[in-house]
Amino acid sequence: MKPNLIRFGLYLLVALLFAAALRLTPQLPDPDRKAAEVLTTQAAVPTWKLRFDTLGRGESLGSLLKRGGLNDAAVTRAMQAATTGASLDPRRIPAGMPVTIRSEAADSSPSEVTLQIATDRLLHLRRTGDSWAGTEERLPWTTDTIAVGGTIASNLYEAIDSSAKSDLPAGARQQLAWALADVYEYRVDMSRDLQVGDEFKVIAERMIAPTGVVRIGKVIAATFKLSGTLIDAVRFSSKSATGDYFDQNGKSMRAAFLRAPLEFRRISSVFGMREHPILGGMREHKGMDYAAAMGTPVRAIGDGVVTRASWSNGYGNLLEIRHRNGFVTRYGHLSRYQAGIHAGSRVTIGETIAYVGSTGLSTGPHLHFEVLVDGQQRDPRIALKSTGGEPVPAAERAEFTQLRDRMLASLDAPLNGVTKLAAR
Repeated sequence: MKPNLIRFGLYLLVALLFAAALRLTPQLPDPDRKAAEVLTTQAAVPTWKLRFDTLGRGESLGSLLKRGGLNDAAVTRAMQAATTGASLDPRRIPAGMPVTIRSEAADSSPSEVTLQIATDRLLHLRRTGDSWAGTEERLPWTTDTIAVGGTIASNLYEAIDSSAKSDLPAGARQQLAWALADVYEYRVDMSRDLQVGDEFKVIAERMIAPTGVVRIGKVIAATFKLSGTLIDAVRFSSKSATGDYFDQNGKSMRAAFLRAPLEFRRISSVFGMREHPILGGMREHKGMDYAAAMGTPVRAIGDGVVTRASWSNGYGNLLEIRHRNGFVTRYGHLSRYQAGIHAGSRVTIGETIAYVGSTGLSTGPHLHFEVLVDGQQRDPRIALKSTGGEPVPAAERAEFTQLRDRMLASLDAPLNGVTKLAAR
């Protein structure tokens, strides 16, 4: 009996200890209850629907908003917020503008519309109840400095396109060509003066938007080797000398005359003998023709006074300007004159004075341009050549020299393509 009693007592003790252990052990969470809590939390977060759209050609913004789910009243209020919050002109919104429309899954009425009104500008239209408000957001650009070099094989466009094609998109390459032409527009006619084998190097700002769009900013320095002659240009802010760029000798690149009367220039006929396209036979062509689209703005190549703005037989609509030092310029075949331009008007260099046309003896839209010196027609390429404007003043000379040497040293290294110099 005693062994059985002892065995019973041991079993009882083990049972009591096990029961105590169960009571003291913390209770594990119910896995099903925890999952329910997570699902409840997730369900509390609203689910959004996004609609991506673009403004169609000839389509109104209101039409797009209706397609995105806004009713007539909401469209009216959203448009009011758009025109008030960012001074948006609905008549000037370009086709293809990206639009994002955001709404809660549980609500069929959109509560937010985002318009990309420019590469670096977003307009957010947000709804609170039945009211809409607009706020504009500026997207930051990243700016760095690049150096581009190339050799002329046919023209400046082709040279930049060839050397920078793998590093700059087409639009940025075109911007760089025009920016470089603008720097040299008082010294070099990029359509006529460049020869095969001429070389250029340029340092310019490159701006990159968050969307990946690339733009060319200011040209900082450049050099051209034209038939073996170097013409350098350095951007320098002078307190008294006019112009933004100065050559290696410290003379302003800005001169008394522009080299060409069209900003977007393409010469089709040069000074000298040619067969007349309408009358036939070899005739002396006492000027230069610039082929351009109808309506292209024509600019005064220098300060002066309009002496004639009227019809003149073969010239068609003709405009003449008298400049200093016995210079007269003529602009023929014009479609129309700029408002306010008439005999006696004073004009300034670069001012739009008329528009390209095809009036008079003309086979198509172009500008006929002449330069007269002391009453005689001269080759514009020779008559308008300049060796520079006013110099950097003595008080700023040391500062300019230091900047010039630093910039041109960056262009001394061989360049073929695009080289990144700095980021900021």
